Amino acid sequence: MPRMRPLSSVMLPIVILSSGLGACSNAPTVDDGADWPHYARDLAATKYSPLNQISAENVGQLEVAWTWESADYHLTGEHEGASVNPNYQATPIKIGERLYTSTNMGQAVALDPTTGREIWRYDPYESGLRDVPGGRSNRGVAYWSDGTDERILLGSGEYLVSIDAATGRPDPEFGGSGAVNLADDPDPRVLTYSWTSAPLIVRDVVIVGTTAMVPNRNWTTAPPGYVRAYDIRTGELRWRFSPIPEPGDPALETWADSSWVYSGNGNVWTLMSADEELGHVYLPLKTTTNDWYGGARPGDNLYGESVVAVDVDTGERVWHYQMVRHGLWDYDPPAAPNVLDVVIDGEPRKVVAQVTKQAFVFALDRETGEPIWPIEDRLVPPSPVPGEIASETQPFPTHPAPFDHQGITIDDLIDFTPELRAEAEEILDDYVYGPMFTPPTVRGVDGKRGTILMPGWVGGANWGGAAVDPETGMMFIPSVTSPNVTALVPPPLPDSSDHRYIRGLPREVPMPSGLPLLKPPYGRITAIDMNDGEHAWMKANGPGPRDHPAIADLDLPWLGQRGRPAPLLTRSLLFIGEGTEDALSILPIAGGKAFRAWDKQTGEVVWEMDLPAGTSGAPMTYRADGRQFIVVAIGDRDTTGRLVALALPQVGR
Repeated sequence: MPRMRPLSSVMLPIVILSSGLGACSNAPTVDDGADWPHYARDLAATKYSPLNQISAENVGQLEVAWTWESADYHLTGEHEGASVNPNYQATPIKIGERLYTSTNMGQAVALDPTTGREIWRYDPYESGLRDVPGGRSNRGVAYWSDGTDERILLGSGEYLVSIDAATGRPDPEFGGSGAVNLADDPDPRVLTYSWTSAPLIVRDVVIVGTTAMVPNRNWTTAPPGYVRAYDIRTGELRWRFSPIPEPGDPALETWADSSWVYSGNGNVWTLMSADEELGHVYLPLKTTTNDWYGGARPGDNLYGESVVAVDVDTGERVWHYQMVRHGLWDYDPPAAPNVLDVVIDGEPRKVVAQVTKQAFVFALDRETGEPIWPIEDRLVPPSPVPGEIASETQPFPTHPAPFDHQGITIDDLIDFTPELRAEAEEILDDYVYGPMFTPPTVRGVDGKRGTILMPGWVGGANWGGAAVDPETGMMFIPSVTSPNVTALVPPPLPDSSDHRYIRGLPREVPMPSGLPLLKPPYGRITAIDMNDGEHAWMKANGPGPRDHPAIADLDLPWLGQRGRPAPLLTRSLLFIGEGTEDALSILPIAGGKAFRAWDKQTGEVVWEMDLPAGTSGAPMTYRADGRQFIVVAIGDRDTTGRLVALALPQVGR
């Protein structure tokens, strides 16, 4: 456990630039907190608002001000067979007198921020842009203005759509009748397009990543996961960055046997961030083809599992830092890198900090990519899988300390009772296990069912990422202790994959008597002072399964809740839920309905409320009609996806 100490007394001056908060050239230079103009409020991905109308003294008075059910439920009555995924992950943005959000099926709406009343709805199916309603999730929209025109940018299926912010109508000057087909690419290997995260707008270009560019990713040959930037006014392609190096790039040396020629992916599936003043966009890049078997791509495989800074005007790489070499664990960076200014050893530093699934914070100089604190190369276990050559070493940050559990030993197993411990030991014996970066194994070899990865591919940290306080340089990270199993198997059919091995079953770790395999906490929040990299506090994020019949009589403290919540930071409070029970790739006993406010200084809970379902999107806050609102998306299999707005009671009501 890292050393804990009080929060730093260093107070950093806040310099709010129009380039950092708004996408519009005439945005105010003084941030009064009224708006939330980007997915994470600013290009720096801080998730921080200076609003303080809701404070520790009155947060207990919060009440539901309004709710809005996802507009996707309109489509179920208009299109036969349409079904809505209730895991609603959107975070609205708020500019002026309107709140804007997206839906899982790729619609966009404008809402009245004081009442939740729908002002307009953009329906890509009604317009004929898309044929059949569908979509697993869509996390949000982006906003742009030149002081006269206002636009909302939306990723909807295969399309990037530009919408008039006042009317909800497509902009006829953008692409073809308001949309650009993102599946249309010069690379013939690109066959389709999907992405769930929000676009990023910097310097009049809108930047998009990708989840997939082919229908099936179980093939050795795949397109690179291109990151593309389009002119905000015309939709013309401005630049395209390839995460797979191209001829002339020295990074080709990290691909043996010319495997860069046919390998792909390395895409940005999550959110991005930027420093508009420097002109840098920070890309958290995924694993290259394929996530768990790399026999066809020998070498370290740049730029997979790296943070890459690219020039916003040209798309040229400025610097990179690879956090996992020759990835075999699906340890791609899951969240937007946080951009922050801190004071380290008396010297002001411009930092970009990437939280990872393996529970590290990689703190880098955002101008150069050089580590802020030493990062050591350490030996890791070799792979026993035929055809696989794992990297001999992996980078380990020496500072800050990890914010969640790493690796497994027998001493890490649940031990509330002798019976639970014995069952856990019996389960563990069926698997390969060891320190972090123990490689995947083939199912059945030596009688083992595969390798337990800890952290699993859910994290550690996940797409909710971290929040940063620009006044103090404090970072707040929600994380989960959730091991997964990687059991490699040959493809079941010749036409299902040409990889030698793919991921098979099981994928979840069996649970002793229905409880997690490891000791708690199962979910936690960690506060780190990025001025010196020290942990200030670490807390279990909820009661967890302490009422389970096997342990209910033990009077246990909070055990932590496995879920994928996202943080919201205000001047005095940290707001975070327990996550939805229906989050993908989370083991049972996960999520919960509680939404809480934590004291930033101490990590103590000062308020909580049970919502109708667990939080599925990242919360945000704004001021409208003199009143501070907090809005968060919720949803589960029993509760329709919706936005819930909380506020203090109106005076005189």
